[in-house]
Amino acid sequence: MAVETQPDRTSRVPKYTFAETLEEQEAQLKTNPLMQRLIEYRRSYEGDPHRPIYHYINPEHTLNDPNGLCFWQDRWHLFYQAYPPEDPRQHWGHAISEDLIHWRDLPYAIYPHPENCCFSGSTLVEEDRVIAIYHGTEVGNMVAVSKDPLLLNWEKMTGQAVIPMRSTDNSPLPYRVFDPCIWKKDDIYYSLSGGTLPNGPAGKAVRANFLFRSEDLASWEYLHPFVEDDQFTLVGDDGACPYFWPIGDRHMLLFFSHMSGGQYLLGDYDTERDKFVVTSHGKNNFGPVGPSGVHAPSATPDGKGGLIVIYNMNPGMPTKGWNQIMTLPRHLTLIGTDELGIQPAGNIESLRYNHQRVGEMTLPANQEIVLDRISGNAMEIVAEIDVGHAPMLEINVLRSPNKEEFTRIAFFKNRGYRNRDHGEVRHFSWLTIDSSYASILPQAGSRAPESGPVYIAPDETLQLRVFIDRSVIEVFVNDRQCVAMRVYPGRVDSLGVSLRSQGQDSQLKSLDTWQMRNIYL
Repeated sequence: MAVETQPDRTSRVPKYTFAETLEEQEAQLKTNPLMQRLIEYRRSYEGDPHRPIYHYINPEHTLNDPNGLCFWQDRWHLFYQAYPPEDPRQHWGHAISEDLIHWRDLPYAIYPHPENCCFSGSTLVEEDRVIAIYHGTEVGNMVAVSKDPLLLNWEKMTGQAVIPMRSTDNSPLPYRVFDPCIWKKDDIYYSLSGGTLPNGPAGKAVRANFLFRSEDLASWEYLHPFVEDDQFTLVGDDGACPYFWPIGDRHMLLFFSHMSGGQYLLGDYDTERDKFVVTSHGKNNFGPVGPSGVHAPSATPDGKGGLIVIYNMNPGMPTKGWNQIMTLPRHLTLIGTDELGIQPAGNIESLRYNHQRVGEMTLPANQEIVLDRISGNAMEIVAEIDVGHAPMLEINVLRSPNKEEFTRIAFFKNRGYRNRDHGEVRHFSWLTIDSSYASILPQAGSRAPESGPVYIAPDETLQLRVFIDRSVIEVFVNDRQCVAMRVYPGRVDSLGVSLRSQGQDSQLKSLDTWQMRNIYL
């Protein structure tokens, strides 16, 4: 019987082995040819008008999902699907930060072989090492480990897939092998693999995540589908890019659906049955993932009961030599039984300069108020507004002087979406980003308005933090919601900001703005 041979899938990207001490590693990086190449590539994009300056974007070529976000030896590590120009199969790219804002590029971390591509996965930080688990296309789920200070050297467990995607006799498997995550309970490793089951209405596919366990990371036992009582996700959703972590006294499963985008399930981890019992659900984008939408998550515990999560964002227009970007990191906390707090994470305030303030003023009904001293395309806006009885309040940003281009951020108060929680009826409001008039460029694809619900108490003012960075807008609302979108202004004078209260007066309590520094200079 002939022995089946595997094709040689060795990467064509230069690969280097680094020392095991921080001092030696830093010295090697200063002269490393691959690092010099990455630095030069990043410099070559500095004049691109749509390339963000304080959101992370990889130094060369394109990127996709963030992977394996973790905190190791006093540094945050972000991995991501990178496509090196000489071998544009997915490798794991790598960047580090001390504050989740200022990112520093490092050489590619995990290279394909025996897998064809290194797809998405997560990491688990132990006392003496970091474990990465990810999907290796054509072969199955892979495990790699690293223990050096900057996580530069990775060794693949067994050198093969630890959860193969095919049985030895080619018989059908009861699970799908795809994007995995990993955690540890009672000295046993557990892993989820993303996928679907064909047991939805009329045999249609529904989201599923398959649970495995292992004592040694090399041999894995399949247990069962993990999620129970999920009546929230849609028929046709899949469970890609899963991240399962505790949050407060509950647990959260973040994942990505190729049909309807990034979302999360909140519930309770039944550790005796090894089941996740779902009680609530939310979304991380509110329309199609493309064009210009939020994509897949990568999440890790913050060490204080919350989570840090970062997403990639899809493009809405071709950009020469590069493609997607990362959102700002978000800090998720549990502020109620089934309610999340959502805030920007990291030391974002360190980027601020050139502060401008607009004091309290009335916003007359149906009049657009242009803020003459406020402008920019890389800035932060912090606003507090008493909307009163106005049905809609809008902030226009990236506005040209005659309004040929503008992006509208609109707040709709108490718009009919209700949630009955233990007898209490709560009316939700909506926050929308509308890019219908954001660009005059013929190749820029407009996105349907991105609208997310947010609960604001009757006696609470509207509080917004708006981050504008060339081609990305992220809006945090009352520390409970975030809505984000890519936009591509074509005019160099699309820099203005205006306010408008619809129907009735609103009261601006305060508005502060800062220009934002380039994290790469």
